[in-house]
Amino acid sequence: NDIEYIRSYYFNKLEIIRFSSSLGKYVGYTELGVKNAERWNKDLSNLAAMKAQKETYCKHNVDID
Repeated sequence: NDIEYIRSYYFNKLEIIRFSSSLGKYVGYTELGVKNAERWNKDLSNLAAMKAQKETYCKHNVDID
C-alpha cells in the first residue's frame, strides 16, 4: 500500500502531465498538460491500464528487491 506508480511526461525539462496511482488520474501542470489530462481522464480503458501498472510493474519489482 506504500507504493505509488507515477508516470510523468516532460517537454524541454518541464513536467507537463503526470499520472499518479494514488489519485488514479492524470494531472496537468501546464496549459497543454491540463487539456490533455482532461481528455485522457475521460478514456476509462487507458485509466484502467495505468492503474494496473502499479500491480504488474511496481509490486512485481518490489518483491525482487
